[in-house]
Amino acid sequence: MEHQNQTKFDDFELVGFVVYKNYNPLLFTVFFIIYILTLFGNMLIIVVIYYNANLHTPMYFFITNLSCVDILYVSTTTPKLLIMLVTKNKKISFYWCFTQLYMFHSLGIAECYLLVIMAFDRFVAICKPFQYNVLMNNRVIRSLSMACWISGFLLALIPTILTSQVPFCGRRYIHHYFCDLAPILSMACSDITVTVAINRFVGGITSIFNLAIVVLIYLNIIYAIMKIKTTIGRRKAFSTCSSHLTVVTLFYGAACTVYATPKTAHSVEYDKLFALVYAMYTPFLNPIIYSLRNQEVIYGFKKSLQSMKRHIRKR
Repeated sequence: MEHQNQTKFDDFELVGFVVYKNYNPLLFTVFFIIYILTLFGNMLIIVVIYYNANLHTPMYFFITNLSCVDILYVSTTTPKLLIMLVTKNKKISFYWCFTQLYMFHSLGIAECYLLVIMAFDRFVAICKPFQYNVLMNNRVIRSLSMACWISGFLLALIPTILTSQVPFCGRRYIHHYFCDLAPILSMACSDITVTVAINRFVGGITSIFNLAIVVLIYLNIIYAIMKIKTTIGRRKAFSTCSSHLTVVTLFYGAACTVYATPKTAHSVEYDKLFALVYAMYTPFLNPIIYSLRNQEVIYGFKKSLQSMKRHIRKR
């Protein structure tokens, strides 16, 4: 039987950054610039890798996939946030809210698995260099990449469908700047113990479990690197992992802070700020980390610029 106070409505209202509402013009400017630079940076990475044959390796294939995920990931939440800051229209329809919830979590899960695959790629390259081309052939890397995307879009269906079936009561305000699980479920007017448990189980599989695999892989990589006799060899081996380690630390650090820490009355605003790290800043920083710290990408970028200049001169 449905709860007597259950309210039926067609839309929600996102609260956003109420504490910083006096700084809306500044926030809009900062977030808009970050969004545009994120799109440009990730698209540039994709183009540079695509047009440079020397970058057609498994590692850069996965980086291309990561850039595609980041473009979609940041575009799931940022446009609505920018609209809220400019127009003060914070309403979002029921269906768009759950579409946003689904896309955000499916892409987040896909990125979790992709980061594991990228760690595995570095493990094979460092620990089994003579078998690398056999183990990481085109068929394998395409299959692994497809598995990341499919896993994300399938697993995200579970929390999305379960949460959409929950009866909501009273005020329809979502205390966040996008539709996320915890803020939506806080409006529930029935027992959601099972829903929360299943959602946490799915989240645990895709975050804590994957992070544990990444840590285990890197322990093996570090052990293999320490066995290298020359300092130059150790430094070169570790440099191929440094960019990926930086991205993993940013992404999992912020995500675990939001989803794995106990909730208090004062944690809502902090959750929004930490959510910005993995929802906006990580996609923005990824192309910078993978380009500025990678000589091959920088060389590929310069080569692309030279090709464009020659093409323009010919015309």
